[in-house]
Amino acid sequence: MSQDPRTVDAALLAHLQTWQGRQETLHDQLGATPVSALSATLDRDDPAPVTGRTELPPLWHWLYFLPQVRQSGLGPDGHALRGGFLPPVPLPRRMWAGGRLRWEAHNPLTVGQAVQRHSRIESVTHKSGRTGDLVFVLVKHEVHNANGLALTEEHDIVYRAAPQPGDPVPPPTAAETGAAWQREIVPDDVLLFRYSALTFNGHRIHYDRRYVTEVEGYPGLIVHGPLIATLLVDLLRRELPPARLKSFAFKAVRPTFDLNPFRVQGSPGADGRSVRLWASDHEGWLTMQATAELF
Repeated sequence: MSQDPRTVDAALLAHLQTWQGRQETLHDQLGATPVSALSATLDRDDPAPVTGRTELPPLWHWLYFLPQVRQSGLGPDGHALRGGFLPPVPLPRRMWAGGRLRWEAHNPLTVGQAVQRHSRIESVTHKSGRTGDLVFVLVKHEVHNANGLALTEEHDIVYRAAPQPGDPVPPPTAAETGAAWQREIVPDDVLLFRYSALTFNGHRIHYDRRYVTEVEGYPGLIVHGPLIATLLVDLLRRELPPARLKSFAFKAVRPTFDLNPFRVQGSPGADGRSVRLWASDHEGWLTMQATAELF
């Protein structure tokens, strides 16, 4: 292994790449309680979910197949100690960088179903950045119910070095203006706690202010990338209630902190089948961009 915590040498990368092709299968039941709880967290006025009838909203499958690592198996950041299903990347900052999802039109996930998720490490790649090395891990998930494949997801995870004094700051990108739809979100620590609890996410950057500011060097609690993606899809659902998603792709561009409100925004395409979605911070900088395709 490399001795410099900011670099990944050829030997370490080769070791990490032995995880490519690793697989795991998890089983779960799409219970109603998490659906009701996320509906409340997103401030929705949804009817109570009905077993066998209520379709699981897009991205809400993230409420299931949750990691259940024993307390003694957690690392100092609140994540599981490294080296299980995911490769033991030593770079300290781990983030959900984005993903791509595709739903099967004739096989929706429904509350009450027994489901399986088959996961595979597709690739482990390395890139040298301006502030140290980056390692990207691509995980492919396939979610099945009794009728077969229901959802395919590609999940991008990025690991980064810890910040150092004098590191260059990436220039921000201005978010698009003139959105057809927009909603302001106040990311208080209660919202972040509730989403962490619903997803059994122990990552301390989302709830431990002392850790995130003193250890990882961020100015405030970080809003979960999956929560922002869920809010983008929630905006679409509020504006186009009958719409059903065929695919969704999103990419995190810039961290969002709990220090100020942020906006989720969107504009439907002229073709009636596509939607552009994005999130911006209180200064108008782009924080996440996404595209959705409708059936």
